[in-house]
Order: sequence, then C-alpha cells, then structure tokens
Amino acid sequence: MSGTDIYMLTDREADYYDLILMDIQMPNLNGYEATKKIRMLPDPIKSKIPIIAMTANAFDEDKKNALDAGMNGHLAKPIEIPKLVEMLGECL
Repeated sequence: MSGTDIYMLTDREADYYDLILMDIQMPNLNGYEATKKIRMLPDPIKSKIPIIAMTANAFDEDKKNALDAGMNGHLAKPIEIPKLVEMLGECL
C-alpha cells in the first residue's frame, strides 16, 4: 500500500479487505504515517483493519515503531512463509 493507496481502503465497503501488508519505506507517505491515517478513519471497521509491517528494518526499535504507529505486527524481509502464516493466524 502506498500513501495514495489509502484511498483503496476508503473507497471500498468496510469488509472488502481483511488485512493490509504495509511496506514501511514508501515515497510520499511512509508506512507509519499511512497506518496512523488509517487508524483515524471515521469508519470503525476500516480503522481497525489488521495491519502488518513488512520491512527490511528488523531491529527491536523498528518493531516498536510499527506497534506504536498502530500496526498489529511486524515481519522482516526476506519474508519467511511460516512466520507470515503464523502472523496471519494471529491477526485474522
């Protein structure tokens, strides 16, 4: 999801998407800022959609930043499929 793609969420019905895999390093609006905007949406279903950070930044501080921004989880790249499946199970 890029910063402008937040409109993909806002332009659809509330239950269209189940989860967002959020890239942190995007042009214009980074993943933290995009998540904060989503969390402030007036629609209670859309604002609570599970969001998982997917980033090459894998330090504890990066995980904390993702959670502080309102994300539900953090996965470091390269993505390990078993960890992705586990995270999806936790969030869904």
